[in-house]
Amino acid sequence: MQKQAVTVSTPGRICLFGEHQDYLGLPVIAAAISCRIQVQAESISQPLVRLHLPDIGRDEQFGLTPLPLTYLHDRDYFRSAVNVMAKAGFRFSHGIEGAVRGQIPINAGTSSSSALLVSWLNVLSQLADNPQPLSPQQLAELAYEAEVLEFGEPGGMMDHYSTAVGGVVYLESKPAIRLEAYQPRLGTFVLGDSGEPKDTIGILSRVKFGMLRIVNELTRLDPVFSLPTADVGALAAYKNRLSPDDYTLLVGNLANRDILRQALTLIRATPSATPFDDRRFGQLLTEHHANLRDAQRISTPKIDRMLDAALSAGALGGKINGSGGGGCMFAYAPINPEPVAEAIRQAGGRAYIVSVDEGTTRISQATTHERPATLV
Repeated sequence: MQKQAVTVSTPGRICLFGEHQDYLGLPVIAAAISCRIQVQAESISQPLVRLHLPDIGRDEQFGLTPLPLTYLHDRDYFRSAVNVMAKAGFRFSHGIEGAVRGQIPINAGTSSSSALLVSWLNVLSQLADNPQPLSPQQLAELAYEAEVLEFGEPGGMMDHYSTAVGGVVYLESKPAIRLEAYQPRLGTFVLGDSGEPKDTIGILSRVKFGMLRIVNELTRLDPVFSLPTADVGALAAYKNRLSPDDYTLLVGNLANRDILRQALTLIRATPSATPFDDRRFGQLLTEHHANLRDAQRISTPKIDRMLDAALSAGALGGKINGSGGGGCMFAYAPINPEPVAEAIRQAGGRAYIVSVDEGTTRISQATTHERPATLV
């Protein structure tokens, strides 16, 4: 048989605006970044998958029959991707061997799992018996199915669309999915990994379910109350109906909703030939973080120190990234990012200078005659 070989690269992402907004039916703005995951793979005659994962020091191997594959643990993404591809009509009578390498911080809110899935699905679409190209949007939807729906987990589609489509994306989830992609003239960011594991479950139990409870309570009091349309200036009417913590959480969420709208106006209004308003963009990031820190309370003292250090070193703004309780922050530093990166390192973080990047990309494809080979 002839052997197909393919290499796919997919970016991580940062959430520019909209943490803890999508599950409330509010939009988000995210950006793909130049920390990427790469899957290099080739077809083999045996009907099995062999993947080498040197970054985490392990291998993954499993047979491709019978379908659907049985999951051996939660978030068994390599198998779930095969299952969703089989449901989509792809066939796999031969196997795949490959290696996975990346620079995206793991479990730090930068979508390493979504980027991995998008890459793996991209590979599967090309090495199937009946290969066919899939659009970035199709890959995003399959990745959402493989990561979220197959395991009954909560989550939106921001990570999957961001990593598959690339650039800067604006995403609405209600009343229906609506995606806008942009390529604003943004400069460099400095991503800072705190090394603190995220407390996603604890954060969601307080912030997500707290906000959903508040919305239900206010809807009972006022049937026309709506998060997308409520005026922050009119929230005082509900102050005596809510606890101080609930009122602060509500005001913070709607303030960040309005900050996102200002950011979207800025992004939309900047043609490719016009200089981007870097200072205003940085200011909006910092205002967003202030609400995430004080109202949603998802930041940590270490992340706040890293942000303060970045701002003192010349960054124009910054914020925590992702669900919070640990993980990463990022600072916007379009000029002289190196001192900002050093300041983050001095504050105890691991720093990466990154830029907005393209979405999932097939780097190369070759056809060879079969011979024993191991990709490392």
